[in-house]
Amino acid sequence: MTDPAGIQRLVIENCAVATVDAHDTEYAGGHVVVAGDRIESVGAGRAPEGLVNVVRRIDGTGHLVTPGLVNTHHHFYQWITRGLATDHNLFDWLVALYPTWARIDEPMVRAAAQGSLAMMARGGVTTAMDHHYVFPRGSGDLSGAIIEAARDTGVRFTLARGSMDRGERDGGLPPDFAVETLDGALEATAATVDAHHDPSFGAMTQIAVAPCSPFSVSTELMRQGAELARAKGVRLHTHGSETVEEEQFCKELFGMGPTDYFESTGWLGDDVWMAHCVHMNDSDIAAFARTGTGVAHCPSSNARLAAGIARVPDMLAAGVPVGLGVDGTASNESGELHTELRNALLVNRLGPYRHRALTARQALRLGTHGGARVLGRAEQIGSLEAGKLADLVLWRMDTLAHASIADPVAALVLGAAAPVTLSLVGGRPVVENGRLTTVDEDAVAIATREEARRLARAARS
Repeated sequence: MTDPAGIQRLVIENCAVATVDAHDTEYAGGHVVVAGDRIESVGAGRAPEGLVNVVRRIDGTGHLVTPGLVNTHHHFYQWITRGLATDHNLFDWLVALYPTWARIDEPMVRAAAQGSLAMMARGGVTTAMDHHYVFPRGSGDLSGAIIEAARDTGVRFTLARGSMDRGERDGGLPPDFAVETLDGALEATAATVDAHHDPSFGAMTQIAVAPCSPFSVSTELMRQGAELARAKGVRLHTHGSETVEEEQFCKELFGMGPTDYFESTGWLGDDVWMAHCVHMNDSDIAAFARTGTGVAHCPSSNARLAAGIARVPDMLAAGVPVGLGVDGTASNESGELHTELRNALLVNRLGPYRHRALTARQALRLGTHGGARVLGRAEQIGSLEAGKLADLVLWRMDTLAHASIADPVAALVLGAAAPVTLSLVGGRPVVENGRLTTVDEDAVAIATREEARRLARAARS
């Protein structure tokens, strides 16, 4: 058997396989064949005979292979302000931290992005996103620093280029010197899309248009931001319906609730996803379902800031696309997505559906295919199927932490964080035996500590 293209293959076999395809196909003992940057085959038993150009063959005994995890909401810069304002609700937390965040600069943001990405990648995330919306004057090329950090780490990445133009003098929460003008925000966002967005199937970097939130952004920035995104052919992202205080703010300022406000400014649609969506009534959920608007569910952050329990079972039943988000590590200090698999299941069982709210397999779907759908990439990633990009994770399940749990998916979701034996992004290893292959974890840790201390000194000055 010959392969005229000369494509190199990697074979994983003798492992449990959770494909997270449309039928939730699973194999107690199966294989995955990777050819170049694509999945070539997935199935039961050993890999097909006669494969050529096999450069690596992995015995996955004692392991589970799944699609790579997809993070749909984050704020990387917050990595260097973890552990602050630990007993605040959202608005008080923002008021406490905005004066510090308004002093970030390019080296700080680069180090924080490196730390955030390294922690996620080491824990099985193969596609990450960052909603960055703080651009203090004279702070440098923050978007470029974040994109460079993602490129160095080797993960697939969406930068949601955020913005704020409603400062304190206009009734917003952020300090005035930390916000942009309307025109400045739109021009910088357009320039970021033009410079960095890759619309191709296997893109490593994509850009979304992402004004921060109703309480930090003018109506005109929301409206023109949506127009800009659609003119450029990119997705839209913002925060929505996170707290009861936000709902009150919208009703006082706009005379309507958040969902109606978003619809009035062009912010509902199948090219939009919103973070949190905790306080959604039946009409809100129906509007999201009708328009295909997605949700980034962030259970740990929602709990940390006492925002409430999002109605995820109702959203899923209505057909709303839902993925998982770490959120910024100033409100989720662990900074990794496995916590969100577990907490999505546990927190939703505290709601009205109790033990029937979510299953372990639904939680895994939220963190993989659900996230891919929210980011508009479900045809490319999020499940193990022939022709899709080879973004996958081989989890070790035979250690003390998991060996006595017969169901590997339940073990992954409900158990301790499983060691990552191998994580591939487009067929390329980014993690081997629990360590990053692309960056020096120890050097990243040192840089983040130094930049956190420098930011703390700047905030005190």
